[in-house]
Amino acid sequence: MGLVGRMCGRRQRRLLVVLAALLAALVGVVVVTGAAWSNDRLERRCERLAAARLQRAADVTGSGDRVLVMGDSWSAGRGLERPADSWPAQLDGRVHVDGFSGSGFSVDASPCVGRAYADRVDQALQRAGARPDLVVLQGGLNETDQPVAAIRSGVRRVLARLEARGVPARDIVIVGPVAAPRRAAGVPRVDGVLADEAARAGVLYLSMVHVQVPYLRDRLHPTAEGHEEFGQAVAALL
Repeated sequence: MGLVGRMCGRRQRRLLVVLAALLAALVGVVVVTGAAWSNDRLERRCERLAAARLQRAADVTGSGDRVLVMGDSWSAGRGLERPADSWPAQLDGRVHVDGFSGSGFSVDASPCVGRAYADRVDQALQRAGARPDLVVLQGGLNETDQPVAAIRSGVRRVLARLEARGVPARDIVIVGPVAAPRRAAGVPRVDGVLADEAARAGVLYLSMVHVQVPYLRDRLHPTAEGHEEFGQAVAALL
């Protein structure tokens, strides 16, 4: 190879190195920017869900014994024109609801930080006022992809927190998940874990796996009629 050929070869190699460096930098910018956008979307989503939680908490229904329901989107009334019509409205007593969509017993059931049931106990009790005569923990559909150990830990955490705040096991009920079509395959496992943990703690457990209700198009959340039927089923068991 002559002198000219060697010079051209060196130029091409330098050019390739420069292009590779530029490409790596561009990829890094795209990755960082994408992560920022993702975090922004998650933050906005969590803010919307928190606002929906407050909206549902403001709608207190009924009269009589004070009841606190802590739950997920079923309790929050996601998808309903009137979230106040979510299933807890069918329960007897003066019913307070603390519902956060996408949450559960497990810490990682929700991507929103600090939304597991145990982490919300203090705020929920404060909004309910005096110590409730009954606390209902409803959930499980957001646990279908969670490890068994995480579900067990979450149940024990929330029960321990309630006990620390003066709510004994005899005044607590756990309401398990319905086999909603979209997540039906994972429901029996969660139902079994919740039943075991309730028995271990001396807490009443209501298995709802055989309850059939109509669903919205997402095949996960009940219609207004579905909420009414589910609430009536829980009320009948209570």
